[in-house]
Amino acid sequence: MRYRTLGRTGIEVSTHCLGTMMFQKGFNSDHEDCVRIIHAALDRGINFVDTADMYGRGESEEIVGKALRGRRDDVVLATKVHFAMGEGPNWGGNSRRWILKAVEDSLRRLDTEWIDLYQVHFPDHSTDIEETLGVLTDLVREGRIRAFGCSNYQADEIVEAHHVSERRALGRFRTAQPPYSVLARGIETALLPACARHGMGVLTWSPLAFGFLTGKHRKDRPVDLDSGRAAIRPAFFDPAIAGNAAKLDAVEQLIDLAGDIGCTLPQLAVAFTVTHPAVTSAILGPRTLHQLEDLLSGAALTLDDAALDRIDEIVPPGTNLYNPATALPPRSLTEKTLRRRAPGERAAA
Repeated sequence: MRYRTLGRTGIEVSTHCLGTMMFQKGFNSDHEDCVRIIHAALDRGINFVDTADMYGRGESEEIVGKALRGRRDDVVLATKVHFAMGEGPNWGGNSRRWILKAVEDSLRRLDTEWIDLYQVHFPDHSTDIEETLGVLTDLVREGRIRAFGCSNYQADEIVEAHHVSERRALGRFRTAQPPYSVLARGIETALLPACARHGMGVLTWSPLAFGFLTGKHRKDRPVDLDSGRAAIRPAFFDPAIAGNAAKLDAVEQLIDLAGDIGCTLPQLAVAFTVTHPAVTSAILGPRTLHQLEDLLSGAALTLDDAALDRIDEIVPPGTNLYNPATALPPRSLTEKTLRRRAPGERAAA
């Protein structure tokens, strides 16, 4: 396992991070099995574990807490805050009020006295970014968290946050967590360069493109839209939808490339995500021990220039063959009032 410095934090993390979203009811709810998977990852050299309070309404954090007993000092532990954890209007978001409660709940579930990396899971445009940065800065000073970052933020939102930090003498986002895969390279255009300019570590998620790069979905083969990930996101996998044709064509070419260099498609996909110089670590999210072992085989793979050039020909740099933001669409797209003028409003002369 290779290690890199997480931005300018001085913290050394493995180039692949264990994501624990699958450790919850509906995916893998066998706590002892999940603990075994976490221990196997640690034994293979992974020292970076990522979770979130909303994964199973805290279940994933509880599992991670069990697994890290006796090994806490050897692990860089990351979790996230934002999504609703209750039914009331103030049981989520990025306000000082909620973050102060959420961090205590996460510390309790994780059975730890501190969190190494506390991430804002998603932007909250109803809360001033200064308030969010202010409470996170206070948590660092109090020792409850060591550093903080953001997840699913756009490049302009990251730049704005750094501007506010500098103007108000507040702590900075030290990391970003965007989706990134061979089929979704859009962050190479603006987000990754912005993170590099501000000295941020980057931990990416969904290297297998929501399962599209597992090799199970092939051109001219029937797709069972009633099971697995296809049942959750049928429009993403349905070959009858025109936009999926380009993904299927790319998958066939990538499978050929993987065969030429002697690896599987998932291994190629995992290896690709850590080749960009702005990426610190790629999150692997296995549900089973077998999946972990297969993904870690990709972690040991290094792609040479010839292989990377062929990938660039299949999916050009900065190109998205699907929109990764569809998993968590921004309010600027989902709320009509933010992109349409009010009826009858006259434009300024």
